[in-house]
Amino acid sequence: MAFYVNKGSNHNLIITFEYSPERVKKIKQVTNRWNPLEKYWEIPATEQSINRFMSVIQDEEVIFDPTLDFMFNGLKLVKIKEMDWLMELLEKTDCALKLKGYSSLTISAYKGHTLRFFEFVKKQPDQVVNEDIEKYLLNILENNKVSFSYLNQAISAIKFVYKHVIKFNNVCNINMPRPKKIEQLPDILSKDEVIQLFKQVVNVKHRAILMLTYSAGLRVSEVVSLKVIDIDSKRMLIHVRQGKGRKDRYSILSKNALDTLRTYAKEFHPNEWLFPGDQPGKHLTERTAQKVFESACKKAGIKKDVSIHSLRHYVESKVMGSIAII
Repeated sequence: MAFYVNKGSNHNLIITFEYSPERVKKIKQVTNRWNPLEKYWEIPATEQSINRFMSVIQDEEVIFDPTLDFMFNGLKLVKIKEMDWLMELLEKTDCALKLKGYSSLTISAYKGHTLRFFEFVKKQPDQVVNEDIEKYLLNILENNKVSFSYLNQAISAIKFVYKHVIKFNNVCNINMPRPKKIEQLPDILSKDEVIQLFKQVVNVKHRAILMLTYSAGLRVSEVVSLKVIDIDSKRMLIHVRQGKGRKDRYSILSKNALDTLRTYAKEFHPNEWLFPGDQPGKHLTERTAQKVFESACKKAGIKKDVSIHSLRHYVESKVMGSIAII
């Protein structure tokens, strides 16, 4: 199976591949930016990063998303010549997903599933039958050891392509069984652990990021993409734009969070983005916010398997504002 390179967000590329310890060892020579939720690796969309990636993986097969809008300057791109029609199908899928308002991550994931499916069955779309789909799903479940949520997304991608792109009802109406998602309770930080965590955060910018995540119950993607105008200090509300499901909503702004934001604003003077990143005109990356949380956990001696999202889970499990420091 190949390495797949697709468009990501913020001028990054998403790298996916069939798991093996050797392949993970290779990709770690290029990047340590692993997204545990979406199950992909990420590298900057620069010639230097791409050349580094290609030199490390060497003889591995690489399939680039044909809709990538930059040149690779002589890099050896591997495509399946007998399946040129698939490249056109991916372009049409990209357009259909964008027109329906899907997020960039979902677009990338659906196109990846589509590419892997047709590479596996090696058939034209109108030649695919129910058994082909079942064999493919069983293959990725048994051989790739993927999660049931990954499998459900693969099913959704295949159905989308047949319903909205190929428009071939004989397949898109197939009743594909959906495996039940395994219900697992996330690790929750205790009250004392949250207090210790915040005590370790000296940088006021970092403290503001974590405090908003905790007190307002925001996702990390929502926190880093906040704009200055989204903070309504008069009504004590936070305007979350295009959150999960591409929906706007309001969340509560606590007094202590507002006080921290004011201290932060006096020192850093944010203009458009509340938390600007290193690149001009761009907001802070999700990975940077996660590193802030990981660093605070390490200093606080927290050894639980938690991420910055655990602060949201804590809010869901406790009464908001129950900790004095927040």
